[in-house]
Amino acid sequence: MRIDNLARFIVLSLAIATPTLVRAQFQQPTDEELKMTADPKAPGASAVYLYISDVFDDTRHVRTYYARIKVLQEKGKELATVEIPYDPHPFKVEAVQARTIHADGTVIPLTVKPEDLLYEKNESGQIKRKVFNLPSVEVGSILEYYFQIHYEGNPDVFYYILPPHWEIQKPYYVHKAHYVFIPIKDFMDGTRGAPGSVSSNWSLNWWEKLPPGVKLKTEVNFRYSLDVTDVPPIPQEEWMPPIQSVLYQLNFYYLAAYNGTDYWISNAKRWSKEVDRFAEPAGFIKAAVAGLIAPADSDLDKAKKLYNAVQALDNTSFSRTKSESELKQLKLKETKRAEDTWNQKSGSRNDIALLYLAMLRAAGLTAYDAKVVDRSRGIFNLNELNFDQLDDDIVILSVDGKEILLDPGEKMCPFETVHWKHSGAGGVRQTAKEPTPYASALQTYNSNILKRVGDVAPDGRGGIAGNFHFLMTGQEAIRWRQAALRNDEDEVKKQFDNWLESMVPEGAEAHIDRFTGLDDPSVNLVAVVHVQGAPGAATAKRLLLPSFFFATRGSHPFVDQEKRQELVDMHYAEMVTDQIVYHLPAGFSVEGAPQDAKVPWKDNAVLIVKTKPEPNQITIVRQLARAFTILGPEEYQDLRDFYKKVAVSDQQQLVLTRAPATSKEN
Repeated sequence: MRIDNLARFIVLSLAIATPTLVRAQFQQPTDEELKMTADPKAPGASAVYLYISDVFDDTRHVRTYYARIKVLQEKGKELATVEIPYDPHPFKVEAVQARTIHADGTVIPLTVKPEDLLYEKNESGQIKRKVFNLPSVEVGSILEYYFQIHYEGNPDVFYYILPPHWEIQKPYYVHKAHYVFIPIKDFMDGTRGAPGSVSSNWSLNWWEKLPPGVKLKTEVNFRYSLDVTDVPPIPQEEWMPPIQSVLYQLNFYYLAAYNGTDYWISNAKRWSKEVDRFAEPAGFIKAAVAGLIAPADSDLDKAKKLYNAVQALDNTSFSRTKSESELKQLKLKETKRAEDTWNQKSGSRNDIALLYLAMLRAAGLTAYDAKVVDRSRGIFNLNELNFDQLDDDIVILSVDGKEILLDPGEKMCPFETVHWKHSGAGGVRQTAKEPTPYASALQTYNSNILKRVGDVAPDGRGGIAGNFHFLMTGQEAIRWRQAALRNDEDEVKKQFDNWLESMVPEGAEAHIDRFTGLDDPSVNLVAVVHVQGAPGAATAKRLLLPSFFFATRGSHPFVDQEKRQELVDMHYAEMVTDQIVYHLPAGFSVEGAPQDAKVPWKDNAVLIVKTKPEPNQITIVRQLARAFTILGPEEYQDLRDFYKKVAVSDQQQLVLTRAPATSKEN
């Protein structure tokens, strides 16, 4: 079990070692806890947290964590492995103590020293992890452990004096939890300047998303506490927004601003100035642009030529970022301005986006930067006073009074298209005056098209063979082209086959033969697929086949979930069309086929079914157009009703009748 968001804590927290370690105060289990085999408050749970204590004391520079867990099923034993990520410079994980208590009361203490393993490397160094396994864990055990994180160093270093961000919800039900934060008093009167600054004042702010009825308490001496009981586990609903955006949490901030408005205004201005400095169209950039465009080109043609030029560069967000030693060996330098990216023909997605911005401006075009959250990672929240929640740069081009959104840092993303994670994404943008809050537009369904066209020949005994062409534009095309950047062709084909396996009917198998247009985002991506197997059922008189080849097996979202707690986020709108020609085996005719139908959900989605019988064949077309991307829980029942109708329609079969054999007279 990884301690929730601990890596974030150790970067944002300060903790100075005290000369003595506090001995863990383990609790004596009650008879009820020992005998517990299931929890009526968490039916079917594999484990539950009995108690959590998380105390963050800035005045003593130490964080103390304690947890008690009851294991109820085999899966719950996974919590016996505890991981504590930390930065070894300057943090120390100390006073680790743990024990396992069996249902009969037997206590088995942890006697093995925790392992110190490399967790990951980042730009500033290494992140390690302390790992230990509680001993002799079995179903019915109580797991109990304790640790502290200390920091030794200069308390005036800004990087290490930010307070904690607490995740209140856990993967399992929490019976009771107690959180305490004791901030540094010097920062509470709003008079202390930020280290390294002259006049910045500081204040304590926080953002909270708490369970109903729960409130943060402010006690004497600037002590903050939070007590929660009966916290449900992290929700597990299909097509949810990123989990960080829905969790119960409490985030504190020391800020050189007195409120959220001041924070965002000052930070957006700072960001905009940094963008303009990086993307300044210096003489070298202007010379490069002059060699790429012609005076007679329209503004849109100029923008497209420059887009293609930056798309051709080595995008290290999709290849590999070069180490400092590699940069020296290749005589390259750290990217500080747009011209560095162009000279080195290489840069991160954001470097390339800002290079494109510089080139547009060098061409005399009006263009602005927007900094947005990656919607696959989170949802922008103005109340969360953290500019680092914004991930990626996208470019807004103004042509003929119209603004066009472009995604040059997203490799294999066509001109005038954005990756779905940058659509419907919040953040900030530049304007002709001051930067402002911003949200990019969601995508339309006709921007993302998957069309599966094929011929299938049944053999009369339930077997089939055939070929399909998958035509992809928009997000599916981007997905597979980006997969090809990170993997060789065989691996991409393997991944595509796995995707096919999830949709073809039982008894059938499908394999990709080849791609066309995989390396050219300006054309449709096509995958040629061969199908075979025995998905049909034959009787003496009839042959039963799935009418909708790719929709019969695939699970339909939302059908099995009666209620909804969180937003529905399906990433992007799309249209999926299947057009299948069944060639009838000799001696068979069509007895039954899906009727032409239209199943609408006003302003949101529509399912259209059409059939066209012809001599010796029948064509079946299924088209599902989904215009929505995000819906609230209050719309869930209408959503579910629509998909239930789709699921019923998709179970229709194609019924072929065998012609009776004619007898011959002697």
